[in-house]
Amino acid sequence: MKRVAGGMMGRTLLKVFAIGLTASLFLYGCAGDEKSAKGKKLYNHYCSHCHGESGQQREGFNWERMPDPRPKNLASNAEMSTFSDKEIFDTVYRDMRDTSDPKVLDDDHYFAVSTMPTFKYTLSEEEIWSIVGYVRTLHGMSLTYDWMGRKKELEEAFQVVQQEMEAAKGAYEAATEKAEAAQAAYEDTLTDAQLETYEPKEVTVPEEAVFLTVNEKYEKAKAVVENFSKRPKKTRIDRPDLTISDTARAVQVEKGKSLYRNTYGCNGCHSLNDEGGLVGPALDRAGFRLNPTWIYQWIRNPQAMKKHTRMPNLGASDADARALTYYLGTLRAPKPEGPIPIAE
Repeated sequence: MKRVAGGMMGRTLLKVFAIGLTASLFLYGCAGDEKSAKGKKLYNHYCSHCHGESGQQREGFNWERMPDPRPKNLASNAEMSTFSDKEIFDTVYRDMRDTSDPKVLDDDHYFAVSTMPTFKYTLSEEEIWSIVGYVRTLHGMSLTYDWMGRKKELEEAFQVVQQEMEAAKGAYEAATEKAEAAQAAYEDTLTDAQLETYEPKEVTVPEEAVFLTVNEKYEKAKAVVENFSKRPKKTRIDRPDLTISDTARAVQVEKGKSLYRNTYGCNGCHSLNDEGGLVGPALDRAGFRLNPTWIYQWIRNPQAMKKHTRMPNLGASDADARALTYYLGTLRAPKPEGPIPIAE
């Protein structure tokens, strides 16, 4: 009887284990399918107009109009298998740099093609990893990078910095309290006559500088953790004062012209004189059509002004955004015969 009972119990346990394993695999599969679907959706919205729906060259409606070097064939296993998951990620998650600078072109760790925009300031790291995962499927591969491990490392590093910040804050507050008490005790020793001419000094302690340094480190670590799963915040861009002398404007216009092509690759999506991309509107008459303040704010954070625009936030600095605004203000071509495309 014991053997029979044991056999029944063993079969029951095996059945429970099998059901649990099936459920785990199902949930894992659902999570993978969900991430793949998310990557595909993001790819179709932000990437397919240049790279094509299936990653083939000449497939995207913008491909033919792009300046060289045109997008790679994402469907080619022979070509794409030479890149690691991290290299593909870094291509999408990078700061835009001046590709006319030989040092940038010679940097083996930087993807020096200006017409490939960054999505570092538009999407979360997790979203970009989902895009990388989907891109891998276009050439018959799968994502192997342990992005969940990366997330865990960031969280653990943040916890360490948080503890360091709390300790520095405690030391700063204790030192400040001690210094204020010492100053109060000193003031109690002063006579009324002395108090009339006494000017109390602002209490400062060495621990303050340490706390401010650690707190800055804490805020950066916090932002890194948040940006992994959350999109960068759509910060409101204040109205700029674009008043400038004619001499200074001329210098800024030339700078903006260079930034337009060599750093931010605007010609990959916008056209001038019927040359350049078709994703965004033609900019030949930007100086007539667009308000300078609007241009500046749009460049600094497109998503804050139009949530689902295809134009990513390129991380342009205040100085770069101003130079681009001044340059675009000079584009005043004659009115075309046909309609001007509407911005995405």
